Amino acid sequence: MPELLTIKMQQAMKKIKIILFLSFLSVSFYACYYDKADLLYPVGISAPCADSVGTVSYLQKVVPILQNQCYGCHNAASASGGIVMGTYATDKAIATNGKLYGSISFAAGFSAMPKGGAKMNSCQLATIKKWIDGGALNN
Repeated sequence: MPELLTIKMQQAMKKIKIILFLSFLSVSFYACYYDKADLLYPVGISAPCADSVGTVSYLQKVVPILQNQCYGCHNAASASGGIVMGTYATDKAIATNGKLYGSISFAAGFSAMPKGGAKMNSCQLATIKKWIDGGALNN
């Protein structure tokens, strides 16, 4: 009878070792994830982004980015986080108070946007930054 108990304990220990090994592998693979697409796949390292060269047009360059990334959650109907966007006045207000760039650049102290989504690519960030630095004009 003690031999049967010993065999069962050995089998249980083998199962525990296998579970621990598989858990270790799972954690190891997850730890290798690197979510920095703009660093891994840069768009023209030496050349600036075409959309951020010269004066950046709010209507032609900034609005399409904001429509794609922001307006779905931050509009008059569903002002996520109390932030309303979608008009020049509302977009300029959050641009000039620093919340827009702080959030989309994932800066410390800001809520990273888009919420639960990937960070905008470096060209999109450069375009919005250039627009803000140029006075956030309605052009």
